[in-house]
Amino acid sequence: MTDYFESDKLHEECGVFGVYAPAGENVSNDIYYGLVALQHRGQESAGMSVSDTDSYMGNLTTKKGMGLVGEVFSKSDLKELKGNIGVGHVRYSTTGESIPENAQPISMKYIKGSLSLVHNGNIINAQKIKELQMYRGQAHYTTTDTEVIAYEIVSERVKTQSIEEAVINAAKKMKGGYACLVMSPKKLVGIRDPYGIKPLVLGKKQDKYILASESSAITAVGGELIRDIKPGEEIVITEEGIYSDETLCGLKCAHCIFEYIYFARSDSIIDGIEVHEARFRAGQALARSSHVEADVVVGVPDSGLVAAEGYAKESGIPFALAFHKNSYIGRSFIKPTDEERKNAVIMKLSVLKSVVKDKRIVIIDDSIVRGTTMKKIIEMLKKEGAKEVHVRISSPPFLYPCFYGTDVPSSGQLIASEHSAEEVCKNIGADSLVYLDTKDFKAMVGDLSICSACFDNNYPV
Repeated sequence: MTDYFESDKLHEECGVFGVYAPAGENVSNDIYYGLVALQHRGQESAGMSVSDTDSYMGNLTTKKGMGLVGEVFSKSDLKELKGNIGVGHVRYSTTGESIPENAQPISMKYIKGSLSLVHNGNIINAQKIKELQMYRGQAHYTTTDTEVIAYEIVSERVKTQSIEEAVINAAKKMKGGYACLVMSPKKLVGIRDPYGIKPLVLGKKQDKYILASESSAITAVGGELIRDIKPGEEIVITEEGIYSDETLCGLKCAHCIFEYIYFARSDSIIDGIEVHEARFRAGQALARSSHVEADVVVGVPDSGLVAAEGYAKESGIPFALAFHKNSYIGRSFIKPTDEERKNAVIMKLSVLKSVVKDKRIVIIDDSIVRGTTMKKIIEMLKKEGAKEVHVRISSPPFLYPCFYGTDVPSSGQLIASEHSAEEVCKNIGADSLVYLDTKDFKAMVGDLSICSACFDNNYPV
């Protein structure tokens, strides 16, 4: 069960990680630690598939289950997952139920071999593709768009000369935001949606090639980032090396701005921009547009801290750590009543009284979704003696749903879609409230083409 503190945040759908190593090596440990580094992108389930390229048809082995990476895999599991090629996944569901059957990878055997697929994102026309499969007499019981993608690739594979051709043909029918990794017995294939909505990067560790959702996962296993996969690009890794297919490249890019606001780890570099620097610059932009007389600037752990440092630097108001975060209160913490769920914020965070007592506080967070968490935090700060609490948010107000794999609630659950900033300010008990303006995205990410549909209703697909 997701704790109350996290329930008032947006969630990414998942993270993907794949490795291709020379024959005779084993990649399961690298995949395990890569998935641990991507755990922030999904905590519902985890899984991996591995194969041995020396085997004629591949000896594909899959292990997956509900829970965190460390809960799903044991040391004995990693010893049994033998192979020099593999893919892994951590999941937060936005399509399909949160049940073991929907955990990834999706592994299949078919007339020409076998494959395993992991996927981050959302295919907005998955139902139409499924209906096409039914028309062709290839209907299957599917509950997620990932399964629809897998069946479409298999359908194309029986008609094509290679797995990479099948993946490209399937991708031509897909609309939405996605980063997919497909493992066949001999190849590792990665493909990124033509708009670049979802991130996918290429790295190397000695003689191993790595594909991952974030560069931080590559560096976490001792590898080095090579480059981002281009929007629309397919990358194919075999024993001969790397091949790139740019058939689907060329559309106007629309990189998800929320990767920089919240989703990605701050030590990641996505599309050439360091996430930490983007968040720092967002805080600086907030300070320039919303200065207030105050004694100290604080951030909500962990996502608001970097923007708070930027705000403090620009405003000249001292930065301080005002909260202790209990990292051991998480998904398994049982909260049977509404009141206990609300009190979980207190279990997750505690206020350092000496930092806030008799002070005018500027508090920075990355977003306000429903407003429940910020309201509780303000209550805690004032209980410990804060004289004023001025809220600054390093994103604009959420007004619209996301269709590309981010779990944005319906507009009726987004407090900013039903209330003005003044009303939200009063509701959460703040002395003032200012959001980042959409025009300040340029200060964050420069001229990078972005998708900001959840803020401005401008959907790229």
